[in-house]
Amino acid sequence: MRPFWGIIYFIGLVYYIIVSARDVFIQCINGKIDPQVMEIDTVLKRPVSMTILANSITLTPGTLTIDIFPEKQKLLVAVISPRTQKDVIPFEGWIKKMVED
Repeated sequence: MRPFWGIIYFIGLVYYIIVSARDVFIQCINGKIDPQVMEIDTVLKRPVSMTILANSITLTPGTLTIDIFPEKQKLLVAVISPRTQKDVIPFEGWIKKMVED
């Protein structure tokens, strides 16, 4: 585990939690909520990495990790509105550098 990437990950996670909270608030006020379930592909291979990613997704407002499929390197995620895979897991690269590289 690399401490530098751990710090970067933590700062990035806090940033995305704040931005997502604002976005969810705006979506709720405007009534633009369209819940969906997405299957997210990940490059992470270690169970601990996938667990950190799943918990990061759940900590971010508007998203919830439903299940993890480590053998397929996929996550099942509920989102409050449609978005791209990259928008759901922006911190994946930091987790990879922190735990796997």
